[in-house]
Amino acid sequence: MANPIEKSAFEQVPLRIYAERAYLDYAMYVVLDRALPNIGDGLKPVQRRIIYAMSELGLSAASRHKKSARTIGDVIGKFHPHGDSACYEAMVLMAQPFSYRYPLVDGQGNFGSADDPKSFAAMRYTESRLAPYARTLLAELGQGTVDWVPNFDGTLKEPKLLPARLPNLLLNGGQGIAVGMATDIPPHNLREVVSACIRLLEKKTASVVELCEHIRGPDFPTGGEIVTSSHDILAVYETGHGSIRQRAVWEREGEELIVTALPHQVSPAKVLEQIAAQMQARKLPLVADLRDESDHEHPTRLVIVPRSNRVDVQALMDHLFATTDLEKSIRVNLNVIGNDGRPGVRNLKELLTEWLAFRRATVTRRLEFRLDQLVDRLHVLDGLLIAFLNIDEVIHIIRTEDAPKPVLMQRFELTGTQAEAILELKLRHLARLEEMKIRGEKNELEEERQHVEAVLNSPRKLTRLIRDELLEDAEKYGDERRSRLVRREAAQALKETDLVAAEPVTVVLSEQGWVRAAKGHEIKPEELNYRSGDDFLAASRGRSNQLACFLDSSGRSYSLPAHELPSARSLGEPLTGRFSPPAGAAFRSLLIGAPEDRVLVASDAGYGFVTRLENLHSRQKAGKQLLSLPHGADVLPLAPVIDAEDGVLIAATTEGHLLAFYLSELPELARGKGNKLINIPPKARKAGEKVAGAIAIAAGQDCLVWAGQRYLRLSWNDTENYWAERAQRGRKLPRGFQKVTRLSLAE
Repeated sequence: MANPIEKSAFEQVPLRIYAERAYLDYAMYVVLDRALPNIGDGLKPVQRRIIYAMSELGLSAASRHKKSARTIGDVIGKFHPHGDSACYEAMVLMAQPFSYRYPLVDGQGNFGSADDPKSFAAMRYTESRLAPYARTLLAELGQGTVDWVPNFDGTLKEPKLLPARLPNLLLNGGQGIAVGMATDIPPHNLREVVSACIRLLEKKTASVVELCEHIRGPDFPTGGEIVTSSHDILAVYETGHGSIRQRAVWEREGEELIVTALPHQVSPAKVLEQIAAQMQARKLPLVADLRDESDHEHPTRLVIVPRSNRVDVQALMDHLFATTDLEKSIRVNLNVIGNDGRPGVRNLKELLTEWLAFRRATVTRRLEFRLDQLVDRLHVLDGLLIAFLNIDEVIHIIRTEDAPKPVLMQRFELTGTQAEAILELKLRHLARLEEMKIRGEKNELEEERQHVEAVLNSPRKLTRLIRDELLEDAEKYGDERRSRLVRREAAQALKETDLVAAEPVTVVLSEQGWVRAAKGHEIKPEELNYRSGDDFLAASRGRSNQLACFLDSSGRSYSLPAHELPSARSLGEPLTGRFSPPAGAAFRSLLIGAPEDRVLVASDAGYGFVTRLENLHSRQKAGKQLLSLPHGADVLPLAPVIDAEDGVLIAATTEGHLLAFYLSELPELARGKGNKLINIPPKARKAGEKVAGAIAIAAGQDCLVWAGQRYLRLSWNDTENYWAERAQRGRKLPRGFQKVTRLSLAE
């Protein structure tokens, strides 16, 4: 048997400590090596490795496109040992002009669309190369500007960062979710960011407010409007987190509304789907048709056709902004890995200051690298000039000596480098003209060396060099702002009643509480079919965009949108399915109208008040208590009030007493018992007398006093015989009408 493994070969660690250490190691890996961009080049590791691998393959902007599969193979085989699909998706994202403000990859083939960014073709079908803008990340790579680290298997070297000439972090932005933190950086305009950098170079104490004079807000690749106020945008840049509201751009062409730009990362297909869903649910009758006319000339062209030219298009678009992705709130969280290698949320000034420090260090390393090259070359040129001045002796030593290098070094006091350069000279370079070239090259390099040393020794000259390079790149790669900054009020969704066409309807209520609605006002409710044992109770005429109000025998009110009621072609539906009235209560009346309309609410005990119809509205299934009833009393049918100032209230009792007085004598209340309308003596009340009806008439209207099937018509002038102050007994009606059953308005 083999010797057992000794106990000392294992390290014993408590499970709690091991789990904590393993989780922290994983968390730090995700934060630093996967999810968050670095402030220097604004890239995540996978993006950096893709760009570097493409540059190593020679896929510059001037080269031919090469299969994306070749690029991805190099990336995952040499630098990024992860899944090919995730790596390819990262490359596709950098090639999408609707995702990146300044794309880093130039793709050929299907690289997805704004409708579905992930609808790109497989990497074996697409081709790619670096975009011209990628040169700002790679141009100084071989000039000693960055540190190099081993790749995952130690066989190759890769740059720790790319020497970005521009603050790519702000220009293209980025998103990422790490462990316990996330980042959301919106893209910005190159010219504005460079202008802010120059402002900070010239004035280190510049505040965020001063920098925002240059960077007015994000600049998204898809355009759109930024409707967040400048004050709120400033707060985002001062704190490093917040949100930006972006809205679609639309215009009117004839009767059609054309959406020409959408918020960042919003799919046109999804927007159309959201609008169509409202149309199918009959919640958007203001829109008649919807089309997508996008093409290569018009990347975004969504057509919305209003139902008629009477539609308020501004109100319609505000509704769509509030209920669809035509307006979107974009989160901002400026969380990045700083120059110290630690993640953190930074404000705008901290971001630019830290990037400028990175850029200053990069330029300094580039100049020092160039200075070393110049010194080395000048050293070689000095040796070559010595050789040309003593060319015959140099040739003699080379021809006669077995080891000419040490002899040359001793004879002319040369270094090993100079002697090696002399020995490597070709015969053609021994001409007199070549000596003149060397002297000319030496003079040029000497001037350049003095210039480089002067820049390195002068912080002011170094700042000026950084400024000039920023301006040069801004001129070469910069463009105009795409996202307009516009001050807009917050979009408000239309109320449900505003979205419903205002068509005439007649709402019908049966004795057993079944309700339905018929189109138009010509219908005769008494002639409709009713369930067995049921019959007509009340009807009211109004509009389909109004609320139908109901009153039960306990004095509670309820309301429903008229357009939600079942058609009069059916028997309707019971109100108890929509509401929860008290036990034993029955629905007595209904009325439909505008919220500001007035209505008379009264009880058969002789009390009542005038109120607005909106006071009957209730969203609760249990309704709300509107009329307080004395013991044993019941409610009277709701009576509309046309003229609250000069109108006349008519009240009649079951024993034939009728009273008329001005409505202005009755106060307007929101709820309660009300005031006495007509007096019923206690003895008469005990005998069973109560109020048969109470209605309000305006000038020119007639009132019908019903006694069973017979009625007495009272005109406006006839009511003078029954005039008295409110709460009086009133006068007796003529014989034959002293058993009043109800009052109604003459049609």
